[in-house]
Amino acid sequence: MKISEIMSRDVATVRPDETIQAVAQRMAQIDAGVIPVCDGERLEGVVTDRDIVVRAVSEGRSFQTPVSEVMTSGVEYCYEDDDISEAADRMAELQVRRLAVLDRDQRLVGIVALGDVARQAKDKVTGQTLEEISEPNRQA
Repeated sequence: MKISEIMSRDVATVRPDETIQAVAQRMAQIDAGVIPVCDGERLEGVVTDRDIVVRAVSEGRSFQTPVSEVMTSGVEYCYEDDDISEAADRMAELQVRRLAVLDRDQRLVGIVALGDVARQAKDKVTGQTLEEISEPNRQA
């Protein structure tokens, strides 16, 4: 089964120039802790509630700070035509619970979360993936 069959397609995104206050309000509105930052359809990064707290609030930055200044760049992703097991392996390797999903033209087309994998994959794959994601930092 391919990632495109299980991923969430309706993904809220924000622009790099939006303020951290606007992004925090959007997170509260949609009850999300992470939002992709896109310049058009191109993924530039993600911003998490933790990014806002650690990189903005704790440093006393203005609420008008552009999200591009606090977002996480170099976002990990998979492709929409990847197999579920490939994405599960990638999540385990990176110790993350969600991946951005791109098409082969590098445009954001969705998000796949561990829960999406859990609903479709065999229990063994999900259990193993969760176990590996939850391990303390492993030496590569």
